[in-house]
Amino acid sequence: MSAEYPESRRDETVVDTLHGRQIADPYRWLEDADSAETKDWVRRQNEAFEAELSGYPERAWFKETMTAILARPRAGVPVRKAGWYFVGRNDGSQAQDVVYVADSLQGLLGGGRVMIDPNKLSEDGTDSLGSFTVSPDGRYFAYGVNESGSDWITFRLREVATGADVDDVVTEAKFCEATWLPDSSAYLYLHYPSSGRAEGTETKALSGGQLKLHKVGTPQEDDELVLSFPDNDRIFIGPEVSDDDRYLVITISQGTDPATKLWLYPITDGPLGGALGGALGEPIKVIDEFRDETVFVRMSGDQLVLRTDRDASRGRVVTSDLAGNFTDLIPEGEGALQAVSGTGSGLAVLSLIDAQPVLSLHDLDGGNARVIPVPGGGVVGLNASPKYDEVFVGLSSTTDPTVAYLVSAESGEFRALPELVPAGAGFASPEIIVTRRVEPGREVPYFLISRADLTFDQPRPTLMYGYGGFRIPVLADYRPGWPAWIAAGGVLVITNLRGGGEYGSSWHDEGRLANKQNVFDDFIAVGEHLTKTKVTTPQQLAIHGRSNGGLLVGAVMAQRPDLFAVALPGVGVMDMLRFHLFTVGAAWVSDFGSPDDPAQFEDLLAYSPLHNLREGTAYPATLVVTGDHDDRVVPLHSHKFMATLQHVQAGENPVLSRIEVNTGHGFGKPAAMVASEWADLLAFAAHHTGLEPGV
Repeated sequence: MSAEYPESRRDETVVDTLHGRQIADPYRWLEDADSAETKDWVRRQNEAFEAELSGYPERAWFKETMTAILARPRAGVPVRKAGWYFVGRNDGSQAQDVVYVADSLQGLLGGGRVMIDPNKLSEDGTDSLGSFTVSPDGRYFAYGVNESGSDWITFRLREVATGADVDDVVTEAKFCEATWLPDSSAYLYLHYPSSGRAEGTETKALSGGQLKLHKVGTPQEDDELVLSFPDNDRIFIGPEVSDDDRYLVITISQGTDPATKLWLYPITDGPLGGALGGALGEPIKVIDEFRDETVFVRMSGDQLVLRTDRDASRGRVVTSDLAGNFTDLIPEGEGALQAVSGTGSGLAVLSLIDAQPVLSLHDLDGGNARVIPVPGGGVVGLNASPKYDEVFVGLSSTTDPTVAYLVSAESGEFRALPELVPAGAGFASPEIIVTRRVEPGREVPYFLISRADLTFDQPRPTLMYGYGGFRIPVLADYRPGWPAWIAAGGVLVITNLRGGGEYGSSWHDEGRLANKQNVFDDFIAVGEHLTKTKVTTPQQLAIHGRSNGGLLVGAVMAQRPDLFAVALPGVGVMDMLRFHLFTVGAAWVSDFGSPDDPAQFEDLLAYSPLHNLREGTAYPATLVVTGDHDDRVVPLHSHKFMATLQHVQAGENPVLSRIEVNTGHGFGKPAAMVASEWADLLAFAAHHTGLEPGV
């Protein structure tokens, strides 16, 4: 590379004894994000990155292309709440999507009026709208603001009809939206005490969340505690009110484990039966053990309609009495259930068949199934309500963002809603070919996507993407960088690894805890298959993933540095021995295991990216990306990994960090920042795989 790596001080005295093993941690000082030394290290890393990238001829092409992609006018998926219609729109020039409202669908299609413009929330555009809900009487619009990409939420109110702000603020919330009571007097939210929020750049482990009730117009300090589990910081509480207004439905989970409890609080006269002035009575514990994933859908008379994976790896829809006795409505089928929503005439069901979405409508008894042939690689929105016939569906393809559809739950008729998208020109996505392939032997499916005019008479630069965790499915859907890479002549491969949710709970179980190595083996197997079939070569193969996918990239580049030319780990979990000590990290032990458990510690140590880098090894050209305000996967993971990688790298390939300021894990990032990050990632990948964009 054209510049020397910045010096990273090694403190050889930092050694932990963990389960009888000596574990050195010479860069632990980088865990203190607010120290002058760490801030100086970040500055020098960014300078080294910029010095290297400034000499790449590919960068200008990708910057121009990504700017054009993000400048395309776009719109989200409409939603009807309390009689009002809302949608997010962007004319292509705005950092954040603007939310519009109208009192009819026709009014919304005709433009509507601005309900909230997140671009006005902060001067630099890094504050974003995390969620919004509407009080049942249609009066209040409750919106949650995330600052600088943080998970922390501040709730505010404004009147829907007038757009006037209401003097009412709730702070220190996380992982929730405002859940209104039927009489519109108050809403529930998940509060984290101030002890859980650190000053400056956050790394402190999160304390337990408290379900609280906030009465509109009263100080937050008067909010009533509804439910908490003070002896278990990993508990998450999800509230919703049943569609018949009879119950407060509480879903309880342990961290990111899909297994749930389901409790009901009957709602009597007054908010929560007078809960504002006293304690709640005993809940009805429909399910009171963490055994299966069970999700409330709607009521059907006195029965609950639930989606569950109990005795059904791919999921089924059942009715349940208050004692938790299940009866099938829609038995387990070929597809893996992803979402079930109530409609005015029954149920809307989203399934995945071979990682491709299928939408079907059913009567409330589960019968009269009708498949709605809406095309797309991924569903980005399914907005329905038992109160309305309208179902709004959003789909995306690999190269194009959301196309919204209106579906009648009663008749099954549907139509696209192109009127939602503001007028304007922009980037023309390339025509593509999507091929479904399976790596033989391990049976790992993947999508192979290329420009339609591309031939495979020779191996080509290829970008391989994966995730493999937390039962999250990975589909052939839209990410802003995909059309740029494909337009440049690169091949895109999207992998379906064990640990994800493409094929149900058993697929997830085969890639977590003691089985986590299966995820890495699957990814490596696809890379090997691409080289065997001459799609690409190790000298032309780049790999990318974010968050748990960043862990994936870090692990496989450590295990098979010979197989890849480029590694692009984003906001990854890299220190598998200390991840549980910071912010929300302890929630992930359901997938990773706990470093405090001796057996699970050994599994974690075996693949921890930070602890498996070896001196004297030539690693791929690597660009690590993170944000200095990431309070989900704190940047210390990326920092320590990069300091170690720069120390041990024996080859000539550059290993660099790109550290954004005032951004977090990725959501809510302004369009210009999204374009800039993708341009740098793709330019780096192109430069080191031999892809010449525009040729």
